[in-house]
Amino acid sequence: MNAPKSVQADIATRARELVAVMHRAADAAARFIAERSLSRDTLVWRSKAHQDYVSDVDTGAERIVRETLLAGAPEARILGEELSPDAALDADTLFVVDPLDGTTNFLHGYPQYAVSIALVMGGITSAAVVRNVVSAETFSAVLGEGATRNGAHIAVSRIDDPQHALVGTGIPFRTPEQLPLYLRQLDAVARDTAGVRRAGSAALDLCDVACGRFEAFWELTLSPWDFAAAALIVREAGGAISTIDGAPLPLARSSVLAGTPTMHAWLGALLARIAGAES
Repeated sequence: MNAPKSVQADIATRARELVAVMHRAADAAARFIAERSLSRDTLVWRSKAHQDYVSDVDTGAERIVRETLLAGAPEARILGEELSPDAALDADTLFVVDPLDGTTNFLHGYPQYAVSIALVMGGITSAAVVRNVVSAETFSAVLGEGATRNGAHIAVSRIDDPQHALVGTGIPFRTPEQLPLYLRQLDAVARDTAGVRRAGSAALDLCDVACGRFEAFWELTLSPWDFAAAALIVREAGGAISTIDGAPLPLARSSVLAGTPTMHAWLGALLARIAGAES
């Protein structure tokens, strides 16, 4: 953070206030999603893009999150996947919301989906909440205060040998033109690690890095609501996160590379070699 200490203190105080509102919003949306999962067979869903789906559960959950957040912070703007994906990013207080990360999983009854909420204040991601709807695990972080799972502090894995590492990933289903590059990456990572997993919720995959279940994670293209909250949780748990090229993550569509500091560096170097071989 480059802001003056007094500004940092003000941001931290407000972040601690608003993270409680974020927890309420995530809990309310998770209850709604869980209730609707009981009548999953009656849901009507449509395609937004290639292999990218939305249902009234997504939009209903986002309305719940929006109403709860704005009740606690009426001055805020909301960047949400379903209802406001093009919201301006220059607000002093901005919530970045994915009301149902893992929609395809939800629609098929695959138990890996979450509510994700990030708080960005003055351009700085200051608080985060990711709620696993199925397991009820709640990951949370406030800038400078560490990361938690269900209130207990978490830290990234201590494994630093790639051959012992479990790595998460996401398949570029929205951008199939990236599949040839991705498959070369997957081949290299699978050969040099203990295994690769693709569960279908980037927010939860990144939280799995934060709590030590994965040593690293990469995906070629994600939207900001997919990673904004979990990125702070990874950093506050002692991990490293960036674009695949090693640049700071923008609040925009981006590649994502995360891991323990050692595994982040190792995986970044491996992926760079593959990219170099392409040129």
